[in-house]
Amino acid sequence: MREACGVYGIYSYDGDHLAKPTYYGLFSLQHRGQESAGIFTSDGQKFRGKVGMGLVNVVFNSEEDLKDFTGNIAIGHVRYSTTGSSVIANAQPIIVESKFGPIALGHNGNLINTDELRSELPDYKFKSTTDSEVIAALLANSPENDFEAALTATLKKCRGAFSLVIMTLDKLIGVRDQHGIRPLSVGKMNQAYVIASETCGLDVVGADFVRDVAAGEMVIIDKNGLQSKTWSRGEKEALCVFEFIYFARPDSLLGGRSFHDVRVNLGKYLAKEQPAEAEMVIAVPDSGIPASMGYASEEKIPYSEGMIKNRYIGRTFIQPSQIMRDIGVKLKLNPIRDAIRGRKIVVIDDSIVRGTTSRQIVRMLRDNGAREVHMRISSPPILCPCFYGIDTATRSELIAANLSVEGIRKYIEADSLGYLSLKSLVKATNLPQDRLCLACLNGEYPVKAPERMQSLKLAGF
Repeated sequence: MREACGVYGIYSYDGDHLAKPTYYGLFSLQHRGQESAGIFTSDGQKFRGKVGMGLVNVVFNSEEDLKDFTGNIAIGHVRYSTTGSSVIANAQPIIVESKFGPIALGHNGNLINTDELRSELPDYKFKSTTDSEVIAALLANSPENDFEAALTATLKKCRGAFSLVIMTLDKLIGVRDQHGIRPLSVGKMNQAYVIASETCGLDVVGADFVRDVAAGEMVIIDKNGLQSKTWSRGEKEALCVFEFIYFARPDSLLGGRSFHDVRVNLGKYLAKEQPAEAEMVIAVPDSGIPASMGYASEEKIPYSEGMIKNRYIGRTFIQPSQIMRDIGVKLKLNPIRDAIRGRKIVVIDDSIVRGTTSRQIVRMLRDNGAREVHMRISSPPILCPCFYGIDTATRSELIAANLSVEGIRKYIEADSLGYLSLKSLVKATNLPQDRLCLACLNGEYPVKAPERMQSLKLAGF
């Protein structure tokens, strides 16, 4: 599973060196995007900053890279591409010139009407292939004379998922789409406000969590403080359920509840629904660890480390080919032979997308002495592609869309396979089902994608 991006912003009333805390904030959001990173600041007169390819500590590899980025406003972005290729032109934040002055924008999510919106700007010279630049370009070329009116008019044209941080010379703005598909939080530290994709980005700089940005809301921070404006009302809320299952860091909070607690409960429900006769529970690290703890507690089977993760290897989905992805699994995970040799083990993972990684893990565990390998998945089968910023592949590549659970078990070569039910998944989130996006699990899309986009993804292109 691949997530699109992480966004970050700080507005300070008593400081002008915000590049360093923004760097730390992006570092804490690195799990959301590992292809490129960028930071820009504003001192009220001009923007300073840069973008680059790679991890945050690669793009900004010394304090010298940050010292000249002065100003009392800063925004940052880490990217994984779901629209637009992985090239420097597509790195963010995006900077555009406008009658309102320069605008910097960072985007987490994916628009589904990008082609339609591009057609509104036939004379605009796009520098990238991203939907994010389309949002920025529409804003910069709005006929409205007031910036906030221009922003509202632009947002009303956008369909899909978008959590945004926007910086002008004198304002920091956070925006969440009308369905709230991607998360966005506000925090406060000393004399500064912080906006981040997840609350772990607040914690790292010592900011206290204030609240989540609501669906259809924009928060505007300037010299007068923080203002809230609702730009869209009455739409169905649809927070992506995979934030709970996998994407968000376990120490982040949503609505005051930790993702760690949700994932432990996913494991407990999974144990009730899919028990296994085994001697030990292990996790696919790191995302499977909380659910493994819950599973072991409920089943009263010992939990142990059975695999070690190489912390210096990024997520294997970064690799551009299946061959490299397979090699990446071996580089990233290593079994602890003495822990698993001769044992019947339950392996907990958060999801199965294509099935190739799960098969590699099962084979690796058997090759290192496991007597039986029972796979348990703390989410339901992924049946449909996502249009809102998660690169879940096309339907033809989703193994659960093409094989039964028994067929998947045979493919991954496990002794048994069990998935969590949709009902228990929703129960663990502690949110009503009608406030979650479950499209990849049940095909019920909160925002209908254009027919051409649907036909390509569903057909397998």
